[in-house]
Amino acid sequence: MIAVIGAGIMGTGIALDFALNGYNVVLIDISEEVLNTAKSKLRSDLRMVKMVKEQFQQVTLEEVLGRIRFEIGLQSVAEANFVIENIPENWQLKEQLYKELNPLMKKDMTLAINTSCIEIAKVATCFNHPDRVIGAHFMNPVPLKKMVEVIKSPLTEEDTLADMKKTLATLGKKAIVVNDKPGFVSNRVSHLYMNEAAMLLEEQVASAADIDQIFTLGYGHAMGPLATADLIGIDTVVNSLEVLYDSYKDNRFMCCKLLREMVGKGLLGRKSGEGFFKY
Repeated sequence: MIAVIGAGIMGTGIALDFALNGYNVVLIDISEEVLNTAKSKLRSDLRMVKMVKEQFQQVTLEEVLGRIRFEIGLQSVAEANFVIENIPENWQLKEQLYKELNPLMKKDMTLAINTSCIEIAKVATCFNHPDRVIGAHFMNPVPLKKMVEVIKSPLTEEDTLADMKKTLATLGKKAIVVNDKPGFVSNRVSHLYMNEAAMLLEEQVASAADIDQIFTLGYGHAMGPLATADLIGIDTVVNSLEVLYDSYKDNRFMCCKLLREMVGKGLLGRKSGEGFFKY
């Protein structure tokens, strides 16, 4: 069984991806409201997947929900052999969760940390079996992406890495293995890109639409930097930039004023209905 901790955008997408590929999943969070939102998102995500992936066109919502349990609390983690942690990019929250999770972790269990910036070695030291902890940075929308950025810390054993690769292969995903530095590859590049684009908007160099079109029409990107920030969540982008700045003490990662103002106004992107664009 797969245990997915955190039923936000990423956790829900990961749970759906595993369920579509025949796994039984328990999706865990701390409130009934969050789990109900996850159920609604599963419906819309499944419709999206069926439009894009022919092999899942005949899959029904009932089949998917039949493979996913929704639970409050960590009691079912002990039943799982593969656990994926997806809670917000806030070290205090994560550290508290790890204290509760550590007694439930078995020596043959793989604990995959879906973080965008936090060093996996730092996480691993919170557990009695640090060799079974590995980073797994999934991309959104999870069921449509063909790769996962896998982070092997100095404490991660080779068997854990092999298990991670094997599991991802069953989802049709390639594991691209990188070394353990804050932000890894994807977010050290992408967050500079999104932060700089927000600064350009703040400085009124161009409109949000024009900034993004330069990258979609000019460079051939599937999505511009501001639409990407909306997809990720502006609050998540800000939290990740803070982790990067604290880790490197490099002004390149200093979060721009506009992003912080947007979080203060509740303009978080797609999940709130408005960010740089309206949804």
